[in-house]
Amino acid sequence: MKRLGLTLVAVVCLAATTFAAENQPTTAKWEGNINVSKLGKYLNLTSLQSEEVAQICEYFSTQINKATTAKKDQDTKMHTAVYGNLKLMKQTLTQEQYSKYVSLMNATLKNKGIELK
Repeated sequence: MKRLGLTLVAVVCLAATTFAAENQPTTAKWEGNINVSKLGKYLNLTSLQSEEVAQICEYFSTQINKATTAKKDQDTKMHTAVYGNLKLMKQTLTQEQYSKYVSLMNATLKNKGIELK
């Protein structure tokens, strides 16, 4: 009976740690890839905005890739890439679209385990 109780406790603990590990933000390298078509639908972009957003996202992906592979000043480069992206998006999007985009970007960065200071 004691063994059964200990086995049951071990199984519950293992399940709890597995569940908790899945909910942790990932610290793996993020390439900054953004699905532009889904973003366009979410923000209801015009065709002109869609082209500009695609170029901004491509540039952002390049900058994030450089930041994650940098040996020095990785946090600074990440900060510069994210805020550069936000600045370009603010110029392209309407106020309502930009507000939605910032919320989406904050959630994405948090999920990827990236903290900007």
